[in-house]
This record gives sequence, structure tokens and C-alpha cells, in this order.
Amino acid sequence: MSTLFERQLATYSSYHRDHRNRATHFIGIPAIVCSILLVCALWWPHLGSISVSGAWIVWAAACLGWIALDLTIGLAMAIALLPVVLFSNWFTSTYGSSATWWLFGVLFVGGWVFQFLGHAFEGRRPALADNLFQAFIGPMFIMAELLMMLGLRRDLARFTGDGDGRT
Repeated sequence: MSTLFERQLATYSSYHRDHRNRATHFIGIPAIVCSILLVCALWWPHLGSISVSGAWIVWAAACLGWIALDLTIGLAMAIALLPVVLFSNWFTSTYGSSATWWLFGVLFVGGWVFQFLGHAFEGRRPALADNLFQAFIGPMFIMAELLMMLGLRRDLARFTGDGDGRT
């Protein structure tokens, strides 16, 4: 029996069979995730006497969700996104709100352009159009693909279509 993550990964993969679509997602998804963390770094809520950026809060919440779905992928996501959170906090404190919103727009819109370009190659609309939860699975899909390329987590290949001639 497959886990929730494996089922969601298989669903996500079914929308991403074309290798060009997958390639565009390696640019688009990180750009969108970075843009979200960047703009969240503008928000500094107070938790008692502690003030922490929204980027840390969103990073922690997302990582907990990813870890709950798959420990290895979730930990890899947490490590990979640490520099993004640090950069986001540095950028917002160094360049301010105006520059942050500008960079957010470039990354967010640019990321979506890559996503839609990939789906034009695929000839199929994005998975999140049918299930919004797939937006949470997308970054995990990219990490799973990366780990498989490195020879790790080959057990996920049966859920992603890798190695079956469909990619």
C-alpha cells in the first residue's frame, strides 16, 4: 500500500510526463517558492518578546508538512530552503519593501511563465487546477526528482514514471 505522499506524487507526475515540462518546473517551482519566502520576510510578527520573520514561520510550517509526508524529502527541503530564508531576510532588511516587492514580482511571474510554458509542452493544465494540494506537492516532486538523479530515493521512480520510458 502506498503512502499519501506516494499517491500524491503519482498524481502530480501524471500531469508532468513531458521532459520539457519537467525541466521548466526545475526553474519555475524554485522561483515561486523563493518569491513567497521573500515577500514573507517583510512580515515580522511578535511572538511574545520574540520577533521572527514570516519567512521563518512559513519555512517551518511547510517543512513540518513535508516531513510529515516523507521524512527524507521533507528534511532535504528544509536544508535546501535554509539559504533561501536567510537570503530573503537579508534582502528585505538591506533593500527594503519596494525592492522586495519588485523582486517578488519578477520571481513569481517569471516562475509561473515557466510553469505555463511547460504545460504548453505537456498539453495539459497544471495539477493544481484540479487539486490545490498539488501546489504543496510540486516542490517535493522537484526534490524527489533531484534525489533520484543523485542515485537516492530510487524507490520513488515507480510513482514518478522515471525509468518507464514516459519521461
